[in-house]
Amino acid sequence: MTTTASVVAFDQVSKAYDAVRAVDGLTLALRPGETVALLGPNGAGKSTTLDLLLGLKKPDSGTVRLFGTSPRDAIVAGRVGAMLQSGGLMDEVTVAELVRLACDLHPKPYRPSEVLSRAGIEQIADRKVNKLSGGQAQRVRFALATAGDSDLIVLDEPTTGMDVTTRQAFWATMREQADQGRTVLFATHYLEEADAVADRVLVLHRGRLLADGTAAEIKAKAGARRISFDLADTVDEAALRGLPFLTSLTVSGPTVRIQSTDADATVHALYGLGVYPRNLEVAGLGLEQAFVAITTAEEAKSK
Repeated sequence: MTTTASVVAFDQVSKAYDAVRAVDGLTLALRPGETVALLGPNGAGKSTTLDLLLGLKKPDSGTVRLFGTSPRDAIVAGRVGAMLQSGGLMDEVTVAELVRLACDLHPKPYRPSEVLSRAGIEQIADRKVNKLSGGQAQRVRFALATAGDSDLIVLDEPTTGMDVTTRQAFWATMREQADQGRTVLFATHYLEEADAVADRVLVLHRGRLLADGTAAEIKAKAGARRISFDLADTVDEAALRGLPFLTSLTVSGPTVRIQSTDADATVHALYGLGVYPRNLEVAGLGLEQAFVAITTAEEAKSK
C-alpha cells in the first residue's frame, strides 16, 4: 500500500476492547475527491474506525496514516474536518460565537459569515447553543467541521434529526465539497443516502471489511434479485418456500415478495406450481436489501 498517495490509509489495523475485537486487520485506502459511505450493523466497528482515523484512539496493531503522516499531524495542519454524532457543543454561547471560535482556531479558516451560510444556520446565529433542536445542532456541528479549508471531511451519522428538506440541502453542500476535490467519508444508517450520494461504499462487519465498491457493485455482490407478484387465490406459503434458489420469502395478504439467487429459475418453477402471478416484477436488490443479504450471509458463515 502506498500511503503517501492516499488521503487515508489503514494497513492491517486492529483494535480490541477486552475480548471484543472492534477492528480486525482492517486495510483500506481513500483517494482524493471520493465520497465514501461507511456502512455496517451496530457493533460492526464503524465508530472505532472513525476514532482511529481521527487519532482519538490508537490501534493495538497496524498503522493509520492521513496524507502520509499521523492523524494528529494531519489534524493540527488543518487538513481534516470532523463532525461527530455525539460531539458536545459549548453551552451558553451563541451559534455565531461558536462558529467564530472554530474559524479562529483553524489554520486555513473561512469567514464566519460564509460558514454560517453554507451550513444554513444564519437565521439561528444569535441563538444559544443549548436552545437548539436536534437537527439544528447537527447543522452547527457541520459548520464547525467545515470552518476551514480542509482536504478530508469525516461525518458520523450527519443527518440524524434533520428533516427531509434539510437533509437534501446538506447533501447538496457535501457534493459541492467533493466536486472541489475534497474527500468525504460518512457513516450512516440511512442506506438510501449512501445509495444516492456515495460513489464508493464500504461495508464493515465485526471489524472486517466485508465489501468495497460502488453501490451498484455492492448490490451485485449480494447475488440476489427481488421478485414480487400478487396471487388471486389463497397463498400456499409452504409450496412457495420449496421454490429453487429462494433466499427469503414474505407474504402480505395477496402480495408475495421473494429474493432469489436465480430469478429466471425461480419464476419458471413458480409457473410449474400451477399458479398464475399477477403484476409480476423482477428487479435487482436495493442497497438496503443487498446490505442485509451480505451481512446475513456472513453471520451464517460464522455460526
